[in-house]
Amino acid sequence: MKSLTYLLEHNDTEAWLLAATMAIASFIALTLLRRLVRTRLGRLASATSLAWDDLVVDVLAGTRNWMLAGLSLLLALNYLDLPDALSARLTQAVMALILLQAGLWASQGVRFWLQRRIAAREASDDGASATALAVAGFTIRLALWSIVLVLVLDQFGFDVTTLIASLGVGGVAVALAVQNILGDLFASLSIALDKPFVIGDFIVVGDISGTVEHVGLKTTRIRNLSGEQVVMSNGDILSSRIRNFKRLQERRIAFAFGVEYDTPPDVLEAIPGLVKSIVEGVDETRFDRAHFHAFGASSLDFEVVYYVTTADYARYMDIQQAINLALVRQFAERDVQFAFPTRTVHVASLPARAAAVEAAPA
Repeated sequence: MKSLTYLLEHNDTEAWLLAATMAIASFIALTLLRRLVRTRLGRLASATSLAWDDLVVDVLAGTRNWMLAGLSLLLALNYLDLPDALSARLTQAVMALILLQAGLWASQGVRFWLQRRIAAREASDDGASATALAVAGFTIRLALWSIVLVLVLDQFGFDVTTLIASLGVGGVAVALAVQNILGDLFASLSIALDKPFVIGDFIVVGDISGTVEHVGLKTTRIRNLSGEQVVMSNGDILSSRIRNFKRLQERRIAFAFGVEYDTPPDVLEAIPGLVKSIVEGVDETRFDRAHFHAFGASSLDFEVVYYVTTADYARYMDIQQAINLALVRQFAERDVQFAFPTRTVHVASLPARAAAVEAAPA
């Protein structure tokens, strides 16, 4: 009430009208100036390939109306006789608005820079850098807004040192209450730094198989093979065994087949060499070994090991199909029969019992 009485006693109608006119005119002028600058710079930015002018346009797009209103109010206060306490509070409030707007500008600039960098990394198939930049962006913005909050509180006369100390003590209790969230947060930092997988990798975690689409602060989104998106917490992912097939350099293949027991020994001896020539005749393969390794229940078993020198699963299936077809053709030409489960039953008769049965009268 004292401040209101002071304002009414020390400012006449003309002063109030002049202050109101200045506030309105300043707000309109600043709004038009913002629009003009954005329009002109937008045209210049679209005509060049430079990044800094795009950055300026993007940052200016974050200018808020309440910021312009605060500046207009600050200009209008110069035409009024205000009590010292009220003038100080209003100045503090306007400075707080300016600090918040500066934080928005800085945050917008960081977001613009990160988007450009992440897009460039994804275009160059550098998913590791894209993932690290996404996590680094949150850390930078968190630090930025923490500084802005401290400066705003300092504007209003808070003892920032005591506040930070109190937050340090209270932070322990908060950390205990949200330890799962903090665990996922640190897990995201671990993913960004250690890079067990990055955006675009095909991974298998438990019974989930799919492509990593997004690595966030708490969760990772995986596009499953069946089409749906699976959201998993970062802590759960890192506590599981992760198989990253995107980093597969070559694939080791072991397969077996069996031939019939009446296959001649010289043919059995020639089969490993035959298999070797078939495998080596297919592109993107490296032969390792082929052996007659076991006497099966109904077959003579061979084991073959070779490598596919590409990570493409479809290509591996094409290669295996070509090898299988070649084996069928080569065995057919050599009259070698693939074995299938059979059972031979040998019946041993009892001669004495059989003679007694024959001698018995009809």
